[in-house]
Amino acid sequence: MKTAFDIETRFARYAVPRLTLLLLLGQVLFFAAGAFNPDSLAYMVLDSSLVRQGEIWRLVTFLFLPPRTHPLFLLFAWYLFYLMGTALETHWGHVRYNLFIFLGWSLTAAVSFLSPGRAMTNAFLGGSVFLAFAWLYPDFQILLFFIVPVPIKWLALLTWIGYGYHFVVSHWSERLAILAAVGNFLLFFGSDLLARLRNALRPTRPLPGVSSPSLPRHRCRRCGITERSHPEMDFRYCTDCHPPQCYCRDHLDQHEHVNEKPD
Repeated sequence: MKTAFDIETRFARYAVPRLTLLLLLGQVLFFAAGAFNPDSLAYMVLDSSLVRQGEIWRLVTFLFLPPRTHPLFLLFAWYLFYLMGTALETHWGHVRYNLFIFLGWSLTAAVSFLSPGRAMTNAFLGGSVFLAFAWLYPDFQILLFFIVPVPIKWLALLTWIGYGYHFVVSHWSERLAILAAVGNFLLFFGSDLLARLRNALRPTRPLPGVSSPSLPRHRCRRCGITERSHPEMDFRYCTDCHPPQCYCRDHLDQHEHVNEKPD
């Protein structure tokens, strides 16, 4: 059975370093092209019906579409995408980050072919980068309207609520697009999410007649600190360990993986 390390080693030769910067530069160039000829951007969106007619370049060019917003907010959007993308690439390494983007691209392309005639952009792919960053750095603050500091975890929560609402009320093609938007996130963080949910729902049973304080929810397996002793620390669960183990931010990438096979 191939491990995540084996997969990363196998695809290391194909990974593109500084992929975020490459995508961002492509968006800047396409924005400039659209400023001179606004109709040119229509040839860049992903439409599977047109791909079948020979316009194969759409499978790639949609990745470089700039966000449709006011130029002032466009600069802010580019800044956030660069900040979040490079943070993910630094945290994971460029191989795993490439895999994350490749999965998002693959799912978006698949949805396009399942929904012929539907124009697909990179908006949902950018959303998955945002959700991944918010999961890894939940306390990072964004200046809303350039004034109000808001932890990114609350903005991510609103995004999830919005996805959930549109998934319930929208057409099946929109539902597929939403699944494509969060598919790479769930593939990367699904085990971590389930482990955290099980840990939160696991009851604690104090001894009869003994009054004991509630136990901390997170304890680093390596150094032993908890969210009570270090409230400013961020704790994560390593899904390469079996079962998943809790580590603080400083030791998440610096530990030997646990492999406890059940009896």
